[in-house]
Amino acid sequence: MTVLDQARESGEVPLLEARHVKKYFPIRKGVLQREVGRVHAVDDVSFAVREGETLGLVGESGCGKSTLGRTLVRLLEPTDGEIIFQGKPIQSLGVRRLRPLRREMQMVFQDPYASLNPRKRVGTIVSDPMRIHDLGNRAEQKRRVGEILETVGLSPEHYNRFPHEFSGGQRQRIGIARALALRPKLIIADEPVSALDVSIQSQMLNLLEDLQNEFQLTYIFIAHDLGVVRHVSDRIAVMYLGKIVELSPAEELYTRPIMPYTEALLSAVPIPDPDLAEKRERIVLEGDVPSPINPPSGCRFHPRCRYATDVCKQVEPPLVDYGNGHLAACHHPLNVDEATLRRVEVAERHSPAEADDSALPQDSSGSSDPAFSSTHDTHSR
Repeated sequence: MTVLDQARESGEVPLLEARHVKKYFPIRKGVLQREVGRVHAVDDVSFAVREGETLGLVGESGCGKSTLGRTLVRLLEPTDGEIIFQGKPIQSLGVRRLRPLRREMQMVFQDPYASLNPRKRVGTIVSDPMRIHDLGNRAEQKRRVGEILETVGLSPEHYNRFPHEFSGGQRQRIGIARALALRPKLIIADEPVSALDVSIQSQMLNLLEDLQNEFQLTYIFIAHDLGVVRHVSDRIAVMYLGKIVELSPAEELYTRPIMPYTEALLSAVPIPDPDLAEKRERIVLEGDVPSPINPPSGCRFHPRCRYATDVCKQVEPPLVDYGNGHLAACHHPLNVDEATLRRVEVAERHSPAEADDSALPQDSSGSSDPAFSSTHDTHSR
């Protein structure tokens, strides 16, 4: 019995699951537009999100975060894999069967200037989802829009204004209001504060937290700023070149990174204390991010990793649970004591569980490749 089966028997079915999700974009050339390659934007990603939690999704620009978010809500069609929402597979549903689920899954986009139609008034923008799903008459929709605008910190008097009459922060509030119009269970926030001034970012983060408590929302919070993600997330998944390379409870990720890529990202987070900042080692990653058209063999991070060995070039490391639901895909894990390393190796030899099941919220050890046990090494900073 896998970890996923055990979770289902105990009634702990996640709100959203991604199983081996892939999203490739074809590269075509010539008059006949023949496919000559593929961009591996999302490549075999598996994880699960509990109802009511916030999962932070971080990584460098171009690592596949936004593509993954849009694929999960079927704005982009997955190339392969399963997407399971409330226990039901949705990756192959047609438009008619998918439509009711659209009410439960919404997105807040990164750019508040590009995500709102400049020719529509605010009232129309926020009420469009209700009109599309036939929720209430026009008077009820207008009343509901006024309530939502007040909830996100705007005035009902803004109903007849156009987006260009608002600041960036106010426009993002309009985008959040539109996402709330259908009372969804899941909101995927795609870098919702990256285009805003620092002074406005904290207001927006506080608003999202208040809305989560008021409407029992579940968030997937996509960002490249680890400082922002730390304060809003229950768990954090780190992506690199289309893959999740580490997944951990938020605070533990910051105090005990296991994947060298995560260690490098954390070393770049600003520290307000000048003395501590001066003492901290700044890890500079050498070289450019490899092309997603032809990703490296083995561990995709090995061309830039200072701990890389031959096995990193040849064998792709699976996500392994090092305790407390802290997973990492690395042949040379950091900050792992010898006792934990031995326990993980023994579990890998005897456990038939697959690596994607270990990405579920859990406390037990997971594994997928018995041969992986011979490749472990451990380092400490």
